[in-house]
Amino acid sequence: MSANAVRRLIAMFEAISAAVETEKDHLSELDGAIGDADHGTTMSLGFLAVKAELAKIDVDKAQPSDVMATAGGAFLNAVGASTGPLYATAFHRAAQALAGANELNLATAAAMIDAIGSGIGERGKGQRGDKTMLDAWLPAADAAAAAVADNKASTEFWSDVVAAADAGANATRSMVAAKGRAARIRERSLGHVDPGAASAVVIVRAMASTLGY
Repeated sequence: MSANAVRRLIAMFEAISAAVETEKDHLSELDGAIGDADHGTTMSLGFLAVKAELAKIDVDKAQPSDVMATAGGAFLNAVGASTGPLYATAFHRAAQALAGANELNLATAAAMIDAIGSGIGERGKGQRGDKTMLDAWLPAADAAAAAVADNKASTEFWSDVVAAADAGANATRSMVAAKGRAARIRERSLGHVDPGAASAVVIVRAMASTLGY
């Protein structure tokens, strides 16, 4: 049972890496409007490193939590910028949430999404409305919890999660940045989608494509 869950999580990260590669230039363009124009490159480096490390895992001996912990360490080692510690903490919190789990059902998926958002918020000391990746991750976590509470099927669960993340990212266009590099330009960040929120949607969509739909 664990081996199957481990394989699914590894496939999830492979899909995330591929999706980030596809969107890399677009993410850097978004970042160019309010940051250093390197977000796509940063995310690419991080997830390529994650994919490489996960290729070394013995799926028959590993647990789902081991996949998340490995991802956190690999991302941090590859990315020294602020995004590195944020996602490293996120994946380590997800590893804690998956401790003891042998299968990936919707409840464990919701716990994983919640842990990612909580980890990012904890490390970055941010909240919803700061115009950051949290504006996508926190709505996604809320949608996941609500879908589990409503006993929704997998397709509905992931559809709700993706839609919430996407709406949250789009909402950053009307926000003034309070955290990160974009906070330096304050009102000039208005009218632009936060690149971190945009990349969070890319990640969530890739999660849905491998774990849900």
